[in-house]
Amino acid sequence: MHFRPNSQGTAGFITKQIYTSSAPLTSVSVKRPSWYLSRLRIVELIRGYSAVASASTPRRFVKLNSDLQRIQGPFTQRRMAANDKITNWVAPGDKSGEFKRQASSFRDWISDAPDAKFPPEKGRYHLYVSYACPWAHRTLIARKLKGLEEFVSFSVVHWHMGDKGWRFPTAEDKDAAGENVVPDPLPGHESFTYLRNLYFKVEPSYSGRFTVPVLFDKKTDTIVNNESSEILRMFSTVFNAQLPEEYAKIDLYPKNLRAEIDEVGTWTYDDINNGVYKSGFATTQEAYERNVIKLFEALDKVEEKMKNGKGPYYFGDVLTETDVRLYVTIVRFDPVYVQHFKCNIRDIRSGYPAIHKWMRNLYWTHPSSAFKDTTNFLHIKNHYTKSHTQINPFSICPVGPLPDILPLEEEVRCC
Repeated sequence: MHFRPNSQGTAGFITKQIYTSSAPLTSVSVKRPSWYLSRLRIVELIRGYSAVASASTPRRFVKLNSDLQRIQGPFTQRRMAANDKITNWVAPGDKSGEFKRQASSFRDWISDAPDAKFPPEKGRYHLYVSYACPWAHRTLIARKLKGLEEFVSFSVVHWHMGDKGWRFPTAEDKDAAGENVVPDPLPGHESFTYLRNLYFKVEPSYSGRFTVPVLFDKKTDTIVNNESSEILRMFSTVFNAQLPEEYAKIDLYPKNLRAEIDEVGTWTYDDINNGVYKSGFATTQEAYERNVIKLFEALDKVEEKMKNGKGPYYFGDVLTETDVRLYVTIVRFDPVYVQHFKCNIRDIRSGYPAIHKWMRNLYWTHPSSAFKDTTNFLHIKNHYTKSHTQINPFSICPVGPLPDILPLEEEVRCC
């Protein structure tokens, strides 16, 4: 993120109003004159230095005014060591307590260039995804936005991830409803019970994580790509020559916005998309505080942009990959990240009105239904709460918030 110091050399002030009472409220209004919340003040809140509400003060607010201070945290990508468990989100013995995401290993590209290894042929490719995973969710949204149903088939793993990684559902599974939640449907894969079987078939010496999404070439029986950001961009363009005009004209990465999309993508990935994980998987208080504060600073920045923008999308009237990349994290925020990953300085529905409106517009009103149809809250909530046993050892899945996403015109109420 970039900060603009004022004439005093600080990053400026912010005034926030935060409820410190559970008294009945009919709605929540958040005053947000700036998109920065004081880092030091948040730390004070985390450590309990905030006003305490009593029965005699049904609505008490704490105004937070403080200079912003920038704290950098390390972030690198790694490959798994041979003795790593898949569920070791922070490497054993890592004193930093930081979650460090692994780099994707398969980075080929579908291309219409002459003699391309993977040309854009109808029906040739298959997409393995999880409804729970926000990275895989990006590719499902793009597939539907671009009308690629006849070009790229897809199937969905079970929401549970254990020590062997994602598993394929079986006929006995009755707890993972959703479109194409099926055993591996490809010929020759009938014996596959885990996604790892697919990885080892393609690369017997593979030593990384068995991640989704996986873009698979049915013709050569190999993995094309398992990097969601690249699959997202592939889907935006590589099939255009064969698509009807209504789909070919959809450009999630338009040339005139590419510099801005790339700039926004850098800090939203680090601080929001991956920020929730760096907060939730942290194994030290310092790593948690550092990352959760950066997360909410970034959300404040997005809120300010959307509040002052023309909408309905991040870049005004143009839907781009920025909307897709942000949506998959924001739609999971209240149902999962607030409680499970301790990202609870504020929630979306009561703390970020502009983001909340933007998210609901995508979910409820986008004409493609790409956002709504690919969002499966059953998989989302069960995966996080029942797979991450180091965070939630009894695998109890919270009932709320109810509903998972509010109707378009309804705001937060106490009852």
